[in-house]
Amino acid sequence: MAITINTGDLKTILETTPSTQNILLVGKHGIGKSEIITRHFEDQGIPVIALFLGQMSDPGDLIGLPNKDEATGKTEFMPPYWFPMDDKPVVLFLDEMNRARPEILQSVMDLSLNRKLAGRSLPPGSRVIAAVNDGEEYQLTDLDPALVSRFNVYFFSPTVGEWLFWAKQNGVDQRVITFIEEHPDELEKNVDINKGTFDKTPDRRAWVRVSGLLKSSGHITDMNRLAKMITGVIGARSASMFMQSLNQSRMLTAREVLHDFAACQQTLSTYTMPQIAIINEGIYQFLELGVKKDESEAVGRNLVRYIHWMLSNGRQEAIAHFASFFENATYANANAYIMMDCREALQLINQMIADL
Repeated sequence: MAITINTGDLKTILETTPSTQNILLVGKHGIGKSEIITRHFEDQGIPVIALFLGQMSDPGDLIGLPNKDEATGKTEFMPPYWFPMDDKPVVLFLDEMNRARPEILQSVMDLSLNRKLAGRSLPPGSRVIAAVNDGEEYQLTDLDPALVSRFNVYFFSPTVGEWLFWAKQNGVDQRVITFIEEHPDELEKNVDINKGTFDKTPDRRAWVRVSGLLKSSGHITDMNRLAKMITGVIGARSASMFMQSLNQSRMLTAREVLHDFAACQQTLSTYTMPQIAIINEGIYQFLELGVKKDESEAVGRNLVRYIHWMLSNGRQEAIAHFASFFENATYANANAYIMMDCREALQLINQMIADL
């Protein structure tokens, strides 16, 4: 069994392992293997070329296609599309290696030992890093022990705390973060292979998709419909737990704030900055989708009340955050509504920006 490492361990391994030694990461899908590797080396100016070996049907996809050299009459292999031709080192990331066809793996043998493909050498200083999935739920190819022996093998299992730190740094919805903090075992679950191919269970990548759904669902008032959407991402059991968590500590929606600010004001006063940030962006998302004529006046009136509330409570960080969306072209329709149909809000926002 390979030794288990976390994210911190992996970064140290990437920093200190000589380029002449190959690295093989064993782990589940969606745990950040490719993202960590790509970010680490691209920050150093070294390009990472990801090849999904499980998707290759012919060795030519990896080593290039044969071509007759008219001058010599001999067959040579044309370099594949990804091969570096500028003699600068690269990181070759061989993903899904244990999904590859046996004939593809034969080409990897020479690559991992000699840094060569069909007689063509990778640039000096290049690295070979591979990743494989591990678990009964995957359809996998057994790897030749001779191939495995050419790699330093590590079982990569980042901790829940590392994922939470990453999630906070990368804008994952606070409701997802809070739920995982309270239910760390729900971050990822093994698939029950007896329940069939389409049984869904949560993983790190799936929770990021849940975050995306929450951020784009400001206009959805039917919680049952939202629950169905989330179930399709993380499965019925985890979705039920998550929706219960939402109902117990359900945040206000932008629609509620813009339709009846007075009813929301007391709850808003209890919110932290991350929660206010969700409301701020939700308001712009709501306005971006278009305001109906029969609700435009009420929406504008409540928008002004919300801005006045931020100003009167001295929430400078929230004010700066709200104003930043107005200066961003992402929400063109929302800004057009403010400029054309809610002039009082426009004046307040301009004042915000001037005072920052």
